Amino acid sequence: MYRYASSVLFLASVFAFQLSHSAEVTVKDKDNNLCLYANLMVNFSVSYDVADNKRETAMFELPGNVTTDGSACDNTSSTLKLNFGEGHSWSVNFTIKGKTYQADIITFSYNLSDTAVFPKSAVNDTLTVNVKPQIADVVVDTCYSCKSKDTIEAESVNQTLWNVLIQAFVINNSTSENITSCAADVPITPVTPTTHPTTTTPAAPVTNSSTAPPPTPTPTLPTPTTGEYSIKPDENSTVCLKANFGLRISVNSIEMNFEPNGTTSSGSCGVNSSQLVLTSNAMTIMLTFANDSKKFHLHALNVTGKTSSGVAFSEANTNLSLWEAPVGSSYMCNKEQNYTITGLLALYTFDLRVQPFGVNKGVFSTAEDCQADAENFIVPIAVGVALLVLILIVLLAYFIGRKRNMASSYETL
Repeated sequence: MYRYASSVLFLASVFAFQLSHSAEVTVKDKDNNLCLYANLMVNFSVSYDVADNKRETAMFELPGNVTTDGSACDNTSSTLKLNFGEGHSWSVNFTIKGKTYQADIITFSYNLSDTAVFPKSAVNDTLTVNVKPQIADVVVDTCYSCKSKDTIEAESVNQTLWNVLIQAFVINNSTSENITSCAADVPITPVTPTTHPTTTTPAAPVTNSSTAPPPTPTPTLPTPTTGEYSIKPDENSTVCLKANFGLRISVNSIEMNFEPNGTTSSGSCGVNSSQLVLTSNAMTIMLTFANDSKKFHLHALNVTGKTSSGVAFSEANTNLSLWEAPVGSSYMCNKEQNYTITGLLALYTFDLRVQPFGVNKGVFSTAEDCQADAENFIVPIAVGVALLVLILIVLLAYFIGRKRNMASSYETL
């Protein structure tokens, strides 16, 4: 796992370029010397209680603007504590064991009274969860690096760490140029099978000439069921967001249909931003729409869940420009569409229609059709125009012929 890199600062700059929301911090000891460096990204998915014994799910990121109050380090232990938002914090404790160090525990505290993150929360408590991360055997005076996503599950809370670069024990006031990579980032080298000479013996007579059965083809998923979702600010208000669609998710080439039956919907409506959160037994999908005063579009998508084999995943993209339409109208695309969200996540939509802003009387406004639907009208329009031209040519030929016949009749007389 131990290898060399050109420069820690170079790696940090690469991460910052790729992830605008990564948190990069440094911690100094009592002598004002650099003792801890970190650059990482964390996604959170928190399930919490709301009124009427219901639960909703909040999905958010560790922001780039954090503080490190409560962080500390000495020769044998260190603590990285990141404070953000209205009373939230995320921390990890490290200890040295011989020539390596490890992360002992991650502590995440979240404040349910923060209505921007936890709208309609039934309680206003600050809750804390502790989990054990898989960060161990990091060589002293190296940076721990893990670009792969690592989802850590706890009751009501999922945390996904990715693009992590941490040196928990900085020596001589300078970050190391050496890297200890996580196991998920280390490529697996295939082992070439070793062959040994064997003694050839006469083959037994073949009594059955049947061949091995062909491999069973992968079954094709049926078209997803179309779900109808809507958001109200409260029970006495009118609908402020509407969405109808069938969804299929592909995570690392594993495809799953999103089942609307049994799915709960939640979210919020704002002037410049609206959110729709869909929670089923298998996954949670958060769609964030942006409004630039003239047009709206899907700005961010966050999908967290488990595959049918039980493998947890969390994928997000916060820089999308999909489903664009004028504010006051809806966006519609009936044809199947395929969108690449991240390197591992793809989204398929069927019979899509959304309106995240300006819903009037609970119904969709005039639709802005997608290009795929618009192309459906080109062929019939072209055929109609061609038929009209053909009819005009036939009529013109008829009248010309009739006029000539009439002229011939006059000459005969």
